[in-house]
Amino acid sequence: MIADDHALFRDGLRSLLTAQGHEVVGEARTGKEAVALAHQLAPDLVLMDLAMPELDGLSATRQLIAEIPAVRVVILTASEDDSNLFEAVKAGAQGYLPKNLEADDIFSLLERASHGEPALTPAFARRLLQEFARPEKEEAAEEEALTPREREVLGLMVEGVTSNRKLAKRLNLSENTVKFHVRNILDKLRLHDRAQIVGYAMRRKMADKEPT
Repeated sequence: MIADDHALFRDGLRSLLTAQGHEVVGEARTGKEAVALAHQLAPDLVLMDLAMPELDGLSATRQLIAEIPAVRVVILTASEDDSNLFEAVKAGAQGYLPKNLEADDIFSLLERASHGEPALTPAFARRLLQEFARPEKEEAAEEEALTPREREVLGLMVEGVTSNRKLAKRLNLSENTVKFHVRNILDKLRLHDRAQIVGYAMRRKMADKEPT
């Protein structure tokens, strides 16, 4: 199954897959459609774009893996952002492929994915290994760099208070001050957005730790 909001790309990919003897059972143009179609059609493999309306590819992947564990999702994207790669793997994606790959390379990696093996280009595999090889001491040092106020902001975000307006109200601060604290948290933890802050904090159980 192909999930991509660009009809021309879907047409081209469908033609390539069909020429290689693969059956394309369905196509979705949004993440929401992808989840619904996967439930209906039970595909072996879903090729998932990241930037789609209604529900993005990462969210759709998380939902699919949670609801249909047997399905294998391979991200096929133009994004070179490392954070998307890491989040896709954490979400349960079987692979992560750039759209500018040669057709032969795509088919070779999809064959691996269909057998339950990781489908990653050498460059993406290296980035992934480097990320997960980061020493725990390094992560601990990043956490210790947070100020008590930044930890307070982080704790509220884990509780679900994520908008600047609500954070400002809870902390009796201006929205600009809250933005400053959030930016500092992102920089110190080397993250890209608020969702990653919450995921990182929950994984490391940071909200439960007393400031040092």
